[in-house]
Amino acid sequence: MGFFDLFKQSNINQGIEEYKRTAGAVLLDVRTPQEYREGHIPESKNVPLQQLDNIISVAKNKDIPLFVYCYSGSRSRQATEILQRMGYSKVNNIGGIAAYSGKVEK
Repeated sequence: MGFFDLFKQSNINQGIEEYKRTAGAVLLDVRTPQEYREGHIPESKNVPLQQLDNIISVAKNKDIPLFVYCYSGSRSRQATEILQRMGYSKVNNIGGIAAYSGKVEK
């Protein structure tokens, strides 16, 4: 990752489209349970950043494609790094729900 990659914003809408095209993928919301209840992207699973050791509950196989989002993209970037260190090989930070233009469910 280069210096300018830190400033590159992920496009969550493109990320959702890629998630939908990826067989067996998991859409992972790393916000708090309260934030998740207030509105989340349909089909997403909530595993808060502070509880990523519980990822096994939604992704037993470390080769499962993971599409990770949070509110702004900051926590999802941290989660992506942690998941990669845990051995997950197909992790995509798709950014923040704040920029999401699709429907959310509560």
